[in-house]
Amino acid sequence: MKRPDSKLNETEVKQNGDAGGHLSVFTNVHTAAGSPEKRLLSAFKKDTNPGKAYLAGREYYSEDGKTFELRLVRRIKQQLSADPTTRPEYPSPLGLTEFTRRATEVALGKSSRAIVEERVLGVQTPGFTAAVRLGAELLRNWYDHCAAWCGPVYLSSPCDDSLAGIFQAAGIQDIREYYYWDDQQRGVCLDKLLEDLEKAPERSVVVLSASAHYPTGADLSHNQWAVITELIMRRRHFPFLLLPPQALCYGNVEREAWPVQYCASQGMELLCAQSFSHCFGLYGEAVGHLLCVLKQNSLLLSVQSQAATIVKSLWAQPSAGGANIVATVLSNPAHVVEWKEEVKHIVERCMLIRELLRERLRLLGAPGCWNHLTQQSGLYCNTGLSEDQVEFLSQRRHVYLLPSGCLNVSAINGRNLDYIAESIHRALTTSL
Repeated sequence: MKRPDSKLNETEVKQNGDAGGHLSVFTNVHTAAGSPEKRLLSAFKKDTNPGKAYLAGREYYSEDGKTFELRLVRRIKQQLSADPTTRPEYPSPLGLTEFTRRATEVALGKSSRAIVEERVLGVQTPGFTAAVRLGAELLRNWYDHCAAWCGPVYLSSPCDDSLAGIFQAAGIQDIREYYYWDDQQRGVCLDKLLEDLEKAPERSVVVLSASAHYPTGADLSHNQWAVITELIMRRRHFPFLLLPPQALCYGNVEREAWPVQYCASQGMELLCAQSFSHCFGLYGEAVGHLLCVLKQNSLLLSVQSQAATIVKSLWAQPSAGGANIVATVLSNPAHVVEWKEEVKHIVERCMLIRELLRERLRLLGAPGCWNHLTQQSGLYCNTGLSEDQVEFLSQRRHVYLLPSGCLNVSAINGRNLDYIAESIHRALTTSL
């Protein structure tokens, strides 16, 4: 027996998408704009030219063009998987204790006064951006209780495209920029940077790259850090330091972390987001760390409690796998020596590529001075090419790099070096 009014209105079904005629809750959801990297990668994959080159990736690539896995890390993975005493279990919301302890020592040094005085909190996170997000959440919670604070968050110009979105997702909407990279000088412009931070409202949060600035590859010198730190303390700003692909600028952990240690030695409260993915080759097991340096240890328990509460609402518990590997390496002096040697080899290869590319461009007679290629460090390099020249490279030469002119130097190897140098030369000398 057929129920009354059971016949469906076909037009209504087609328009509204379900038999009841109800609109989907997702009807008005708009497609998010893809990142420049995602669009580039999509264009690269569709390109059928056999000589194409993708220089916009964020991983470290070896000479054969593949993502690199450290021999030490591969061996430790095998040892851990074969260990019969290993049992799967959830780590605490703040992460593996041994990992956070070692990560804190890497950033501050074992003899750090802040560590000795027990006013440091380390939290394991599922990657670098998660560390930034947790730091943003803590800032919002701290400052929400302080009616005197109304300052914004300052990011470098240029910076990682994802940073502004991370702070906004945490409820911090006032995002501003300070001058960092100068296209004409092809380097850091300290005068304009200081001018912007001097004008910033007191108690602004200033996000600074401690090492491996992305996307320029241009880092601040020790003298520049001293000047900036003095300004931050005088203007009562709060420093949020970024230590992304750690130890891939100089091959020296202590040198990479020097800005963090310097700021902490000045008695400053700070946050520092660390990444261990690049220097351990843990791209599929992203491991991050948020470091909180406080003024007094009486604040530690309350901040720890707040951090644990926030973590439970974001990702509950971090993954144990990658953190176990990092902790195993950093807690064994022999492993540390071997790890540093492998990282040193990576850094030396990147520096060699920079030198070879600069020399190729010089021999080709490419216009301009290319010394900035070797004055920068780390995986990333800002070539100084314009957007039109970058577009010429992708459309006419099948060489893909970010619109800003940033490229990943490790993606250049013996097979494509000459072609990339010639392509850059043509982009500079061809009428566009």
